Amino acid sequence: MPRFEPFAALRYSASEPLDDVTAPPYDVLSVADVETLLHRHPHNIVAIDVPLDRDGPQRYDAAGRRLADWIADGVMVADVSPSLTLYRMDFTDEAGRSRSTVGVIGALEVVDEGAAGVLPHERTTPKAKTDRLDLTRATHCNLSPIWGLSLSSGLTALLESPGQPIGRCVDENGVVHRVERVTDAERIAEISSAVAAHPVLIADGHHRYAISRTYRDEVRAESGSTDTSAELTMTYVAELVEDQLSIDPIHRVYRGVTADELLERFGRYFVTAEAGSVTPRFAVEAIDREAMCLVRPDGTGVWLSPRAEMFEGVRAIDGAYLEHALEGSTIDVGYQHGVGNVLELLRDGQADAAVLIRPTGIDEIRRTADERLLMPPKSTFFTPKLRTGLVLRRL
Repeated sequence: MPRFEPFAALRYSASEPLDDVTAPPYDVLSVADVETLLHRHPHNIVAIDVPLDRDGPQRYDAAGRRLADWIADGVMVADVSPSLTLYRMDFTDEAGRSRSTVGVIGALEVVDEGAAGVLPHERTTPKAKTDRLDLTRATHCNLSPIWGLSLSSGLTALLESPGQPIGRCVDENGVVHRVERVTDAERIAEISSAVAAHPVLIADGHHRYAISRTYRDEVRAESGSTDTSAELTMTYVAELVEDQLSIDPIHRVYRGVTADELLERFGRYFVTAEAGSVTPRFAVEAIDREAMCLVRPDGTGVWLSPRAEMFEGVRAIDGAYLEHALEGSTIDVGYQHGVGNVLELLRDGQADAAVLIRPTGIDEIRRTADERLLMPPKSTFFTPKLRTGLVLRRL
C-alpha cells in the first residue's frame, strides 16, 4: 500500500491576500484568464504555475527563478517542520444544496505504472506532458496537488477535528476554501496510516502523477538514490464516500456529424423523446429522467433513454453507453463541462451536436477500484476544484 507522509509545506506569507494570489487549476485557464489574475495581483500563483509564451523559450526557467525570488523575499515561507494540511471546502452544489467536504494534503508515494497502491480510475486522452515536466524540472516543486480517493473507511472522521488555521479564500464561484495545519505526531501517524492502509484511486491529475513518475526516475538516475523527495508527490486525499464528493458530468460534443445523423445512429440503442429548449436545469433533469439528452445547434434537445437489451455487458456509465453506440465510427468527440458551456459551443458553431450525460455514481467509482477497472475518458468531473497556491511542496 502507498506511503503517505507529512512534509514541510511552502505557503504564502500571512501578508499576502489569498483571495488575490491563489488561482483555479492551470488546465482550466485561458491566456486571458492568466492575464486577469496577474493584473489582480503580481504575486498570483499563475506567474509560476502557468508560464506564458510571451516569456519566450526560457519561460520555465523564468518561473523557477521567480519562485526562488519569492522565497528569498518572504512572499512564500516554508513551514519549520513537516505537517499534513486539512483542506475544507464549503459550497453549494448543482442541486442547490449547501455542502462541506474535507480532505488531507500530504506526500503520496509515486509507484510504477500498473503497480498496486495508487490506481487510475479512467482511460486518459492524449495530452502533451512536457509542460508540467518542464515546469517541475525548473521549479523543483509540486505546485498543485493531485486529487486522490481513499478506500479507507473512517478517514473523514479522522479529519473532522480542526487543525491550526492557516488561511481562507473565496473563489470565483463563491466556494470557501480553508486550510489547517496538523503537526501533532500522533494525529499525523493516525491519518497517514489510514491513507496507507488501502489503495488510493486517482480522481484528478492522472497526467501530473505520470509526470511525477518520470521526474522520480530522472532524479534516481542522476542521484543514484531511491530515497529523495521525488519518491513522493503532493496529493489531496478524500474518502470515497458520497457526502465527501460532488461529481458533475463531462458532456460530449461532436463535430463533423449532424444531430439528425446521430439520432439515426442512436435510434437502435435509445428510446427518444423531444425535450424542447435545453436549459442549465437539464443537468438535474437528466438525473431525474434517467436519460441523456442530445442537443441540436438551435438549443433544442432529444431525450435518450437507454434500451437495456442493447447494453448487456456494458458498464452502467453514460460515457460507456455512448462509446458502445458509436463503436466503429470515426466521429470526432470532445468533452465539455457545464450545460451553459455546451450551449455556447453549439451557438458559436464550435460543435455540431452534443449529448448531455449524467454524473457517474459512487458505486461505479468504487467498483472501478475494487475490480481494477478503467472508465471511459472524462467520466467524472470532481467539484469544486482545489485552489492552486494554498500549499506547495518543494522537491
